[in-house]
Amino acid sequence: MKKLVAILLAGVLAFTISIANNSNSVATAVHFSDVQIKENNEYVNVIVDDCKYLRNDGYPMLPYYVKTYTFPVGTKIEEIKVEARNVETIKLDKKIAPAPPAVSLNMKIDNYRAKEGEIYSKDVFYPEDWYSYKIGVGIKDGKRVVFLSIHLYPLKYNAVRNEALYAHDINVRVKYELPVKAMFTNDEYDLLIICPEKFVDELQPLKEHKESHGIKTLIETVESITSSYSGRDNAEKVKYAIKDAIEQYGIKYVMLVGGLDSPIKSDTWLVPVRYSHLDDQAEKTYLTDLYFADVYKYEDGQPVFDDWDSNGNGVFAEWSMRGKDVLDLYPDVYVGRLACRNEKEVEIMVNKIIYYEENAAGSEWFKRAILVGGDTFDDTATTNFYEGEVANQVFFDNLPSDFEAIKVWYSEGNMKQSNVIAAISQGGGFLHFSGHGSPGEWMAKSFEGGKAKYILGLDIYHMPLLKNEGMYPVTVIGGCHNSMFNATLYDSVTEIIKSIILKYILGKPFTTWYWIPCPECFGWFIVRQPAGGAIASIGCTGLGYGSVGDYDGNGIPDCVEYVLGWAEVHLAKFYAEGIDILGMTHSTVLTEYINTFDCNGDRIDRKTVEEWVLLGDPTLKIGGYE
Repeated sequence: MKKLVAILLAGVLAFTISIANNSNSVATAVHFSDVQIKENNEYVNVIVDDCKYLRNDGYPMLPYYVKTYTFPVGTKIEEIKVEARNVETIKLDKKIAPAPPAVSLNMKIDNYRAKEGEIYSKDVFYPEDWYSYKIGVGIKDGKRVVFLSIHLYPLKYNAVRNEALYAHDINVRVKYELPVKAMFTNDEYDLLIICPEKFVDELQPLKEHKESHGIKTLIETVESITSSYSGRDNAEKVKYAIKDAIEQYGIKYVMLVGGLDSPIKSDTWLVPVRYSHLDDQAEKTYLTDLYFADVYKYEDGQPVFDDWDSNGNGVFAEWSMRGKDVLDLYPDVYVGRLACRNEKEVEIMVNKIIYYEENAAGSEWFKRAILVGGDTFDDTATTNFYEGEVANQVFFDNLPSDFEAIKVWYSEGNMKQSNVIAAISQGGGFLHFSGHGSPGEWMAKSFEGGKAKYILGLDIYHMPLLKNEGMYPVTVIGGCHNSMFNATLYDSVTEIIKSIILKYILGKPFTTWYWIPCPECFGWFIVRQPAGGAIASIGCTGLGYGSVGDYDGNGIPDCVEYVLGWAEVHLAKFYAEGIDILGMTHSTVLTEYINTFDCNGDRIDRKTVEEWVLLGDPTLKIGGYE
């Protein structure tokens, strides 16, 4: 039987915070409650209420608290002082549990367990300092800001001595210098649409519609940008054009309208793309539209263009044996892509967006949340969470209280494609898949009887059966490669044939992400359906990652506390808090993820924010205009 636990993402405050401000400093005092020691088989967990937990593979899972400061863009951070006070020495009977690695959503986890890393044999305290920090330039509530995210570590641990140092109080003081003159004050346009010249006529009705709702819109063609801007490639030219539009016109949103020029076979992009070169040992590259959103980095108090090539070797967003680029990552504009391949797809999307924004408000169907999930990982011997269903439930719990849950769950015996189609065909405000994926389909899993079995939830060939015309959900997809919008029929068929010959006939190793032939990826295909489907989708362009069990010992399934699951459920949370413009909601998730996790220290955290792409209108008013 599945164990579905009640989950509260917001805990009771176990510390007090006081803040003092003056013209050039801010001070924060944090008091932590007594640490809780919890038995965990041969280990223990250390629990501090309302803290996050370090999850570096093979390192102890220790508590940390995130304090984020926001300053006007152009602010110079002059000094950060952190003082640990009332430090107690704690002797432990057992070692503190090590963190497990993140798990790719296509990975078998037989005999999966956390293992002690080298730190357990070193006579040193980890972390070395009581804090770490990150400074970046981003956008918050439509305004460019400087983020200072400080991670406070109330507990340091020495595994050789099996001893911890615990600070009951940590004081923080930040000295800063405000900009002499306000920056980015122009406000001529809100939305920049970048498209090939042949799409301009089809986009005019959308421009008029947006401006009727106060969104001042500018259309620029790829041809004009690539002919008038300098850059190492067309993607960099587009990014420089976005930078100019921010500084000259004050744009906050960017809609990239164009994918590959054919669903059959193509290497030609109608709107340029950027591939990240982060190698996670499973795939060396994947698409990332975050490149176009992250325009600036912080450099000595100034916003400076971030080319995503900090080591200057011409390899963008690199993280491999050859080198590593340090990236800002914070979005500076709200970016979404309509990955249209022809004028017909543009026409479909323009009509859907206009109809949705004019008619969704006040409708009964919008208050439905369609939740599709099962048992993502085999943890039957331990916690036995049905991770997909747990994530579905937390996603729903984070929505406003007037939403109705429509569950297509393996545990309820109704997980099959016909039921998924029937549920979507009734319409809904949100559609959340949490499980496994490929470019052409989404799947759940079961492990009953000790055998792993995939359960097909939906594939692209059945999407034309969706009958929810005019009742389109915002769709959040938990799975691998569902939003890999460079998919083509030729590539998918070629990969499948190679897999059959090399892997299954010749017995040689071969990996492909394609399970079925697909002209376009799942995440885009469900959006561009003419008479049903979704109004937008958010999903992974590459291999997605999840978490198993409750390794941090805080009673909350790890699948909603880390990597992709964290991002999915927080989108619902931020919408419920009143952020109802889709691009802003999506980017707020990315910003908070970057503030919360060490995305330049952990490659899977960085991959999670790079690959989580919005295929839709970034200015979309979720639920439509009243």
